[in-house]
Amino acid sequence: MIPHGILNLDKPKGSTSFRVVALVRKLSAVKKVGHAGTLDPLATGVLLVCLGQAARVSEYLMELPKTYRGIVRLGIATDTYDAIGAPVFQGDVGSVDEHSLKAALEALERQREQVPPKYSAVKVGGTPAYRMARAGQPITLRPRAANIERIDLLSFQTPLVEIDVRCGKGTYIRTLADDLGRLLGCGAYLQDLRRTAVGPFDVGDAVSIERLETAFADGTWQDLLHPLDYGLGHIPSVCLDIDAEKDVRHGCHLEAGSPPFRGLTATHDGDRCRAYGEDGSFIGILYYDASSSRWRPRKVFIPARGPF
Repeated sequence: MIPHGILNLDKPKGSTSFRVVALVRKLSAVKKVGHAGTLDPLATGVLLVCLGQAARVSEYLMELPKTYRGIVRLGIATDTYDAIGAPVFQGDVGSVDEHSLKAALEALERQREQVPPKYSAVKVGGTPAYRMARAGQPITLRPRAANIERIDLLSFQTPLVEIDVRCGKGTYIRTLADDLGRLLGCGAYLQDLRRTAVGPFDVGDAVSIERLETAFADGTWQDLLHPLDYGLGHIPSVCLDIDAEKDVRHGCHLEAGSPPFRGLTATHDGDRCRAYGEDGSFIGILYYDASSSRWRPRKVFIPARGPF
């Protein structure tokens, strides 16, 4: 039986997210393994690795808010916006005080767009921007939506600034660091970064690579898996009777006015809900079709007890 679930791993510094996924794939012998939001090689912390059917919910996990603890180094800007890049600007940090720093952070907290780093996985004409940057090719990246909920200043000891950031999908903390240096006029780069939470997944509960390897060695690694629907609490849920469950599993649509959906306030095309069976099993994700006033199965998962 193929294991399905989500691993909350504590990615170590220096390792790529792809390498961690490859390790899990090798150790578990599960073919379908992916992650729900990459971390840069220098970053550590929560990396969600999805196995089996859980890979199909990764897109919803990536919608979850994320929390980061970062250290920004003032006085130097780099081409990658982090510590591995080449310096492109040096400035004087002598005029930066806590008042000006807080004002700049408040301004960044209000911004709704960011320009991604050119050394990022954002694709330009189908090619990752970092490949073009490494090849010396000119790159023009457009501003993208950024959702920054808050930026808290934890400490400031020139030239180092420690911040705690809670943000949504698509926000680059490296860009925040570079933008901070621009606002202050002294330049800055991200020296260190740790992702401390992704929705309900906390770094305090994350599993180190060493512990993971030990769990694989002693055969207890599946005890570390979270269920498929863990972290999907931001999507409303319904409970289906046995007949409705059979319909969903066979790809049939359900009337929005039927009993399971009367408690939902779906009014927009594409609204979603999680569907569960009478036994509490997670059936899948349904989408609302406003044109027909029906709920359509989008992701249906194979039940542990076997198909109907």
